[in-house]
Amino acid sequence: MESFFIYLQKSPYNMMLFGGAIASGAMLLWPMLMRPFRAGSEVTAFAAVQLINRKDGVVIDVRDIGEFEAGHIAGAKHVPEAQLTERIKELEKFKDKPVILACRTGNRSGSAVKILRSNGFTEAVNLGGGIVAWEQAGMPLQKK
Repeated sequence: MESFFIYLQKSPYNMMLFGGAIASGAMLLWPMLMRPFRAGSEVTAFAAVQLINRKDGVVIDVRDIGEFEAGHIAGAKHVPEAQLTERIKELEKFKDKPVILACRTGNRSGSAVKILRSNGFTEAVNLGGGIVAWEQAGMPLQKK
């Protein structure tokens, strides 16, 4: 172990390489370590399809109107994230169903899950990876 530290001290490049290796390892582990602390549960595209087909799940797209019209999941309700709290009454009829929240990458919909869960939507989940992951899974999008 002592010889390893001597090796690192011989050249500043060795220290930089070692630091880079530690930093890249931390960046790879970060999402896995933070998963338990996320606001709500997250589902994959395939799990979302199962919720829609088997449990009559509802998809709520929280993206802006331009993004929504460019392509969205078939049958998705459009409620922009900025309007979610004021339009919560419209969604009350879906409280007893699984509600899948979607945005482009899954970040905005993660905060929307928090809002819905605090309003009694116990089955609200985030579409992990968002519409990007949906497309990568080969799932179709509907364009308006």
